[in-house]
Amino acid sequence: MNRPTVTAPYQQSADALVDALDSSIEQGLDDAEVERRRDEHGPNRLREAKSRPTWRILVDQLASLIVLLLLAAAVAAAVFGRVVEAVAIAAAVAVNTVIGFVMELRATRAMEALQRMGKAQARVRRGGRERTLSAEELVPGDIVLLEAGDVVSADLRLLEANRLQCDEAALTGESVPVTKRTGSLDRDDPPLAERENMAFKGTAVTDGSGLGLVVATGMDTELGHISSLVEEAESSETPLEQRLEQLGRRLIWLTIAIAAVVAAAGLIAGKALLVMLETAIALAIAAVPEGLPVVATLALARGMRKMAKRNAVVKRLSAVETLGTASLIFTDKTGTLTENHMTLSRLGLAAGTLTLDQEPDGARFLRDDDTEVGLDEVTGLADALTVGALCNNASLHEDGSAGDPTEVALLEGAAAAGLHRGELLERLPEEREVSFDPDLKMMATIHAADGGWRYAVKGAPEAVLGRCVKVRTGDGDTELGDADREDWQTRSEQLAADGLRVLAIAEKRADSADAEPYADLTLLALTGLYDPPRPGIDTTIAACQDAGIRVVMGTGDHAATAQAIAAEIGLSTPDAEAVDASMIKDLQALDEDERERLLASDVFARISPEQKLRLIDLYQDTGWVVGMTGDGVNDAPALKQADIGIAMGQRGTEVARQAADIVLKDDAFETLVHAIEHGRTIFRNIRRFIVYLLSGNLAEIMAVSAAAVVGAPLPLLPLQILYINFVSDVMPALALGLSPSRPGVMDEPPRAKDEPILKRSHWVAITGYGALIAATVLVAFTLAFLWLDLDTGQAVTIGFLTFGLGRLLHVLNMRSADSPVFVNEITRNPMVWVSIAVGVVLLGLAVWVPVAADVLSIQSLPPAGWSLVLGFSVLPLLVVQVTKMLLALRRRMAER
Repeated sequence: MNRPTVTAPYQQSADALVDALDSSIEQGLDDAEVERRRDEHGPNRLREAKSRPTWRILVDQLASLIVLLLLAAAVAAAVFGRVVEAVAIAAAVAVNTVIGFVMELRATRAMEALQRMGKAQARVRRGGRERTLSAEELVPGDIVLLEAGDVVSADLRLLEANRLQCDEAALTGESVPVTKRTGSLDRDDPPLAERENMAFKGTAVTDGSGLGLVVATGMDTELGHISSLVEEAESSETPLEQRLEQLGRRLIWLTIAIAAVVAAAGLIAGKALLVMLETAIALAIAAVPEGLPVVATLALARGMRKMAKRNAVVKRLSAVETLGTASLIFTDKTGTLTENHMTLSRLGLAAGTLTLDQEPDGARFLRDDDTEVGLDEVTGLADALTVGALCNNASLHEDGSAGDPTEVALLEGAAAAGLHRGELLERLPEEREVSFDPDLKMMATIHAADGGWRYAVKGAPEAVLGRCVKVRTGDGDTELGDADREDWQTRSEQLAADGLRVLAIAEKRADSADAEPYADLTLLALTGLYDPPRPGIDTTIAACQDAGIRVVMGTGDHAATAQAIAAEIGLSTPDAEAVDASMIKDLQALDEDERERLLASDVFARISPEQKLRLIDLYQDTGWVVGMTGDGVNDAPALKQADIGIAMGQRGTEVARQAADIVLKDDAFETLVHAIEHGRTIFRNIRRFIVYLLSGNLAEIMAVSAAAVVGAPLPLLPLQILYINFVSDVMPALALGLSPSRPGVMDEPPRAKDEPILKRSHWVAITGYGALIAATVLVAFTLAFLWLDLDTGQAVTIGFLTFGLGRLLHVLNMRSADSPVFVNEITRNPMVWVSIAVGVVLLGLAVWVPVAADVLSIQSLPPAGWSLVLGFSVLPLLVVQVTKMLLALRRRMAER
């Protein structure tokens, strides 16, 4: 990728840059030169993303070891003439594939969203004439004209700036529009938010007008650089995907080992080779849980729909569960933790600091002791609000507001007190305006008043204080000495430490409208404005922390503001310090102490997109499962890199929404907490139904293997195994996957990142359950021969029915060991009872429908055979329930 044509254009003078790019401010470029440069630099657009084709989405559904194992079993069955078995296995794979394909068809299209951002129009000066053309036609050296409402179409070095302001929040994270100027900067590599003489592609002009020289186009722009980061960011496998792959590998080795042992034992015992091959196929079918991928997909899909009803739109199935594993949430501030709306909060007057409480019916002014005062009771209060409304370019409307959020906040504060700008201007008509000067950090408006002129001034506290010679007090306008200025500066710093943006308000009276606007001013007040936290965000942060989830904030704002907001919402302690990320040039070059300081910090200020990306990577290397929330273009690379990317749906840019795995439609952190709870519940349910599925399949393996080793007839035939798995796997397992959250799920810490989907205790339970079910089937099968003197076909039927009913009832064994026997999370789930009823009906159809009975080799049974089936199918349920009762009783006694 070509980097910008001119190195560090913000450090160069405007004239030098124009000469270097062989352009002209008055004439611009001619058509021939434009064509040459377009050939050299290419069109001014971002590189198109390599779209994930539909066929790729479909193929990815098959990229699972368990699915591949199922396909191998289907092929083996077909090779040995077991066509029905092969079709049945293929059908299970097809169901899983279709569900996953449909749910993931709208996969992430982050680069396509970036591409759409670039499609705009631009006004350009070429050949001495102004033209409006597609932004894609811009080339380095073009002269671009800017007005309020324009979207900047390339990276520009500003040549003229008339009250020019740009909203760069989506690119830099700054919550306030940046006032632009034309002078060169003498700093090396300042943050984007501080490159005041630049306008960047993808940002918006909110006020004023200007002229800019194109210094970078397409992928060479800062937006293009972020686009490259999105491309380079890796979408890592989710923990659930990794765990299911690990489980698949274990099942493969288990299947191979069991088949080899049984085949060898059978051949040694003198069994025919063909018989042992058929037995091996039966074992392969028994070993692979056909229902696992289907049920996991369905459970996640239903979780996706359920979360959508709670305003959390999930774009990637496995992300439903991954959110439940998150141990760290890395979030931005503006619009996510705060409302992205500046509000006038406090006024520092000579008589003290007042808090402004804006209510629907007006404004209340409160002293530190909560005593309410009137607008005319405090000297300077009405004057300060009046000047704040007059020295202002914003406007308020019934359907909203327009202008700089800081100025909007001043207008809203004055209007709440009954001082409306329109009415004020009727009484104090504006003669002229002195635009904001970035060097002086002040602006002024001059108004006709009482036969003279009233100068209204606002600006940075240090700038205005330096120009004030008096201060308005209860005793009139008194002299402002150096010691007084220091006291006011201290008050300003205290307001800033509270997370407020501080402006100073001053005025003066003069006989002429052409006097020096900033000389001999009278200080009226300090105004404290802040972007308020979202309602309930402190409770949500606390809920995350109670759940063992660490919350870290990264923002483009200054460190003092970021830390104050973090302390206010409970994300950080008041005595903590934010890390100014702009001081960190290379995360990879940090020493151990610096690295530990970064990992321990909860607040990062002035952070760049690259640093967000590297911090996410650093957390992941340290073992955290990272959820990243964001809404801006600058968040997109980190959203993609994180284990789970969470975008804001209302304030979020299209780029952020496309890069994320989950989109919060209401932008509410409360929704995030609900989603985390649901994710945890889904994993618990998935673990539960995997134990159920594998214990049943292991029982099949044990029963078939035992019979094969001793040379006895198989108690289950291959097609019967498939039918049992269909009857007792999918429906009961899905019912388990849909169990509701149990109390206390958010009081537990997140699971360890490397925790397997099944721990040793689960494997022990699976083995115990499997051995118990296999033993009851083998005993019933044996008694059918020895006690009832039935033939092989009838005995196999008893084995089939005993196993089928036993596995259906086995779902009731999946309750938690500490839950009551009769009323628990399983018995209260109506889907469990529906699945058992459906399973019983399907087993009945296999017995009483002639076609099904012939295909499955089912024969009629005498009454005694049915008694055998019923007795031994209930036995595993009784044994497990009694065992759990005794273990729970023993545990309670031990706790006493």
